[in-house]
Amino acid sequence: MTPAIELQGISKAFGPVHANKDIALRVLPGTIHGIIGENGAGKSTLMSILYGFYRADAGEIRIHGTPVTLSDSQAAIAAGIGMVFQHFKLVENFTVLENVILGAEDGRLLRPSLAKARKELRALAEDYGLNVDPDACIEDLGVGFQQRVEILKALYRKADILILDEPTGVLTPAEADQLFRILRRLRDEGKTIILITHKLREIMEITDTVSVMRRGQMTATLPTASTNPEDLAERMVGRKVLLRIEKAPAQPGATVLDVQNLCLQDATGVARLKSVSLSVRAGEILGIAGVAGNGQSELLQVLSGMRPAQGQVWLNGQPIDIATPRADARTRRALGIGHVPEDRQREGLIMQFSAWENSVFGYHHDSGWQRYGMMQNAAIRQAAAAQMHRFDVRPPNPALEARHFSGGNQQKLVVAREIERHPQLLLIGQPTRGVDIGAIEFIHQQIMALRDQGTAILLVSVELDEILSLSDRIAVMFDGQIMGERAADATDERELGLLMAGMAPAGGA
Repeated sequence: MTPAIELQGISKAFGPVHANKDIALRVLPGTIHGIIGENGAGKSTLMSILYGFYRADAGEIRIHGTPVTLSDSQAAIAAGIGMVFQHFKLVENFTVLENVILGAEDGRLLRPSLAKARKELRALAEDYGLNVDPDACIEDLGVGFQQRVEILKALYRKADILILDEPTGVLTPAEADQLFRILRRLRDEGKTIILITHKLREIMEITDTVSVMRRGQMTATLPTASTNPEDLAERMVGRKVLLRIEKAPAQPGATVLDVQNLCLQDATGVARLKSVSLSVRAGEILGIAGVAGNGQSELLQVLSGMRPAQGQVWLNGQPIDIATPRADARTRRALGIGHVPEDRQREGLIMQFSAWENSVFGYHHDSGWQRYGMMQNAAIRQAAAAQMHRFDVRPPNPALEARHFSGGNQQKLVVAREIERHPQLLLIGQPTRGVDIGAIEFIHQQIMALRDQGTAILLVSVELDEILSLSDRIAVMFDGQIMGERAADATDERELGLLMAGMAPAGGA
């Protein structure tokens, strides 16, 4: 069978960094082909070459047996290739319909293009289960529906080959399951799909074939049915990887964080937090489980000083002002509260600034980084280099802008900055979103080490495996409320799932 995609001898370097080295890859038509590897292994670079964003330094690309030159994304689209990026490329104040035809208009007059697109979207929705309101504004849609729009854009442009880069990184488990149903339907209709993901469960569940990349090279390609998560993890990292954290029993101390009757309304008057009460003690992890959008994000924002609210919050027995504009994030950091935000690109990093500059953001007012009102840049660079080495950030270049690191390495930069401050309370949201298996193991170990040193940790994650693995106690949020709290070793995914759906299991919450 002629491969839908065949890459031969693909190489790409960025200065001294060889992102891809003599890559060979064959993807058969009508299959879902997974590509896995650590952050920085070269997966996204390889797919960017296939989509025309980068030109390979050497090698050949064949599409359905025909050699092609993919000088830009328009050439890739013309060759029948579509790509859905990890961070969506949508205009937020445009409608679904406007985003779909953007760059693919039939002429100067938009009305005929819009009418044609509306008709085709209706057909695509029926064929592939990609239902979405064509007149909805992107900024009003959840991430699951925004992702459908990205897929519709590619299909509208007659893509026969679809590349998805970390497609479930921003999805809830239910949204991910819906995406997989859509991908299977696309495959069954003859589409060829390349899935880049770090989640081994997804590889095992959805792919027909899997390729493993490590340090810019393709190290293995094998049928998914012939492997298992442990084998793939070892092939990715080059060593055995713990897929579940080993931890000693917690030794909780005094209460560090005490929250009582926390309430929050958004700008439209909708209640986002409804009398939330919880506590976290020194040396323990309280995990907050729940489907995204049920108040977890707002809880972190209030506690970290990003937005005001009503209620009472105490840190080590001292009240914290959460109601006035003076209750800002800088004040919280000075009190010993660290914060790893859920969205590293919007809230954790300034993407156009270097790694060494990002390594002190939020702490740049500290006396250790200033002298006579001047920033001690040389000392910050040196500390950042050591920090990047300890947290295995790749490439270990403090001068590199944050936007040039992979998503997982961006996450390591944020986690390193907060953990290295040894906070009394660490607020951490989605700690391993978009992070590969080796980095997940490392970040989990750092979180556990911080707990064992006596830090109180409030952990928010939509990954139930992560919540169960790391937490000592688990609270479940639904519709802005705490539905129940459980000891981590006395519950399971079924019970937590019922609470996440707003249903208290037999016996009450």
